Amino acid sequence: MEVKSAYIHIPFCVRICTYCDFNKYFIQNQPVDTYLDCLITEMQQSEVRKLETVFVGGGTPTALDYQQLKKLLVAITDTFEIKGEFSFEANPDELTIEKVQLLKDYGVNRLSMGVQTFKPELLDILGRTHKTEDIYQSVANARQVGIPSISLDLMYHLPNQTLEDFQDSLEKALSMDIDHISSYGLILEPKTKFYNMYRKGQLKVPNEDIGEEMYEYLLERMEQSEMHQYEISNFAKNGYQSRHNKVYWQTKQYLGFGLGAHSFWQNTRFHNTYDMKKYIHYQIEI
Repeated sequence: MEVKSAYIHIPFCVRICTYCDFNKYFIQNQPVDTYLDCLITEMQQSEVRKLETVFVGGGTPTALDYQQLKKLLVAITDTFEIKGEFSFEANPDELTIEKVQLLKDYGVNRLSMGVQTFKPELLDILGRTHKTEDIYQSVANARQVGIPSISLDLMYHLPNQTLEDFQDSLEKALSMDIDHISSYGLILEPKTKFYNMYRKGQLKVPNEDIGEEMYEYLLERMEQSEMHQYEISNFAKNGYQSRHNKVYWQTKQYLGFGLGAHSFWQNTRFHNTYDMKKYIHYQIEI
């Protein structure tokens, strides 16, 4: 089976969210440029050149400054011939018109925005850096420069979140005429701030019944919309399903580049080290 997909990991964030257990580092004082050099070296070592889907995730890829982002995009498009879906994860407050235009100029045709909720109080609890108005502005910026596919992430079963809160966020997302919604219930993962707070009795999440009500509402409301469920947490307009995510679900082969990234190739799974120093040392030694 030919490899036609790649995941690229950017592990840096402007702030570490309270619920996140992904491979990430607070960007301040990190060797970002050295990391990018090593990531580029790793990509260039690949024998694969033609791809049908590429997903750049994190961390937060848009935490990179303009020049770092351009360096990454140049390297990706110089290394690979992408004939299909080119997705970038993004935080709403980092999607300036300049960055969105840069993404568009280098062929990015799908944005996956980590919105999570439209309620300011819940954004603060989650440790998000964006404000509600940033969501609207980032979608407007993406539409202005012509990004053809926009997806929003929404979370439910959050601390202090009511069913009405989730309903309001979902309605606001749908009103923006975006193309795809991913919606996930909160999981308290070990080594996160939320998990530690919960163990100390400092965090109260809604009971399971409310979480189920939120998910049931999600299914019912999406049935009434233009978006259709194609995976347990994902909904899309016709023709806007994430082709890259389907690669995982259909157990097709893919490559992973960057810190902690996974690959599935020739029926074997590989993953890079999760340690920044080890990753950089290994790539420099090569």
